[in-house]
Amino acid sequence: MIKKVVKKTVSTKAKPKASKLEVVSYDVVVVGGGPAGLMAAGVAAKDGAKVLVIEKNEELGKKLLISGGGRCNITNANPNHRDFVSKYGKKGNFLFTPFSIFSVNDSIKFFNDLGLKTKVEPGFRVFPESNNSIDVLETLVRYAKNNGVEFKLSAEVDKFKKVGEKISSIVLKNREEIKAKSFVLATGGKSHPETGSTGDGFKWLKELGHKVADSNPSLVPIKIKELWIGDFAGITLENVGISVWQDSKKIINKKGRILFTHEGASGPTILNMSKDIGDLLQYGETKVAVDFFPGIGLDELHEKFKKLFELHSSKKIKNLIINEVPAKIFLKILGLLKIDGDIEMHSIMREERIAIIDKLKKFELRVSGLLGYDKAIISSGGLDLKEVDFRTMKSKLFDNLFFVGDLLDFDRPSGGFSLQLCWTTGYVAGKNSAN
Repeated sequence: MIKKVVKKTVSTKAKPKASKLEVVSYDVVVVGGGPAGLMAAGVAAKDGAKVLVIEKNEELGKKLLISGGGRCNITNANPNHRDFVSKYGKKGNFLFTPFSIFSVNDSIKFFNDLGLKTKVEPGFRVFPESNNSIDVLETLVRYAKNNGVEFKLSAEVDKFKKVGEKISSIVLKNREEIKAKSFVLATGGKSHPETGSTGDGFKWLKELGHKVADSNPSLVPIKIKELWIGDFAGITLENVGISVWQDSKKIINKKGRILFTHEGASGPTILNMSKDIGDLLQYGETKVAVDFFPGIGLDELHEKFKKLFELHSSKKIKNLIINEVPAKIFLKILGLLKIDGDIEMHSIMREERIAIIDKLKKFELRVSGLLGYDKAIISSGGLDLKEVDFRTMKSKLFDNLFFVGDLLDFDRPSGGFSLQLCWTTGYVAGKNSAN
């Protein structure tokens, strides 16, 4: 279905390999056919530029299609502008200017005006009403094509050529050379390399003399040492307390959702903690603890369970139903505490009841590491932000080279912040590369 949509919109046939160097010329060449690249290309073409998008894959927007679990979290509609920008950390200060040029509201209006209806879900997360990321991709590709953008798919860039402070052309691996007045680099980071994000842009930037911070998986699930964690695969816990511990000290404390996987844990709260967890692992053993009753203190919980045990005194403890705790996890807690599940609750000693409650308030899991780039939503690291003019998204080293999206060294949480970075930087770069 996806291939059919893209083929209907643009030609997917790559040119045959040239036997000798062939040179073609454009006003703007965009390297990378993801969300930021498509936005930049469409905007530049609408302003009258002759634009070419070069994409190494046989399809456009492969990573966009898997974003938000295939639903595509387009942006985050937090009405507090300063709070929104703060989600990008201290480096978010670089984004005040581009966001003033093309804001969250501008992004929503952009898609709505093109016929894509959107909705806002908890946490200000904005999704297409259809819950289908392909509708977002189709909208972007149609916008670009209607403005006259040309596409070259299954085309890999080999190198950039420069003359003084300008990029003069790029050379493809099939020896074809493409000249342009302006170039937009939209290759993304290194997360999900199967979609084409393999860090090529970082390599070219270093060759051109730009500074690039080392890339690491970010917004990534965590691996757990306990081998039995796989027994919980597929279990999701909503609104639980999730804390991170090191040397018996609580370092991070959040409330949110956790999803257990065959190797460890994922879910928005875990993903947003993952970079800090990765940093802590360098200094020693790190644990993640789940609190199944985050809004209830120990004393209150003791009273709650005392009454619960009295109410079901003749029931075997393994059959006790606790709405907040999945049965598989409760049975594992009993096993860890060496409490026989066949014992009737009236026979449970006070010390055992206290131990159960302590586990429910602090169910600890040892972190063995982070999963790799293939599981990461985004990667950290990237182009040194001091080398970018954020009024135009232009390089400070080359006056006809522009940067967009995940190539830039911004950390951000899940929830629509990555794609908003793409829309904003893509729009600003598209406008300025065309002019």
